Amino acid sequence: MILGLFTAFLVVVFDQLSKIFVFEYLMGGNSAKEITSFFNLVAAWNTGVSFSMFNNLGGSGVYILSSFSLGVVGFLLYWLYKEKSVYMRVSLGFVIGGALGNVIDRIRLGAVFDFLDVHVGQYHWPAFNVADSFICIGAMLIVCEGLFGGKCCCCIKDNEGDK
Repeated sequence: MILGLFTAFLVVVFDQLSKIFVFEYLMGGNSAKEITSFFNLVAAWNTGVSFSMFNNLGGSGVYILSSFSLGVVGFLLYWLYKEKSVYMRVSLGFVIGGALGNVIDRIRLGAVFDFLDVHVGQYHWPAFNVADSFICIGAMLIVCEGLFGGKCCCCIKDNEGDK
């Protein structure tokens, strides 16, 4: 369990530091910064969840979405407590840390700060952040484990935790 909690802690720290750094950089006179032909740094505030769903909840959205996220984190912590696989502990830590990183934003700022903007020409993927990235990576690894027993090309699995 300690490995999963440490992983979650590192994700929260990395997420919050990246948000502070990019926010300060963008608020220093750069509303958006083109990094490559397909990637920009932007300042986007998301009061909802993925892809700005539930943005229309108003002020109560902070409490509703934070409560829901903390409920999911509680379930994942229980799963982490029971989990024996190192691979799954790290994967759960990714999701827990990402969820907590976004909850911190909601409570502290009233919205989640998104700043990564990937696009092809004029077609933009919704802006996201480091926490969102770790949630997606962790969820993908958990699904990979469930579907393929960790034997797919994206999974590096230990055998010691699975005995």
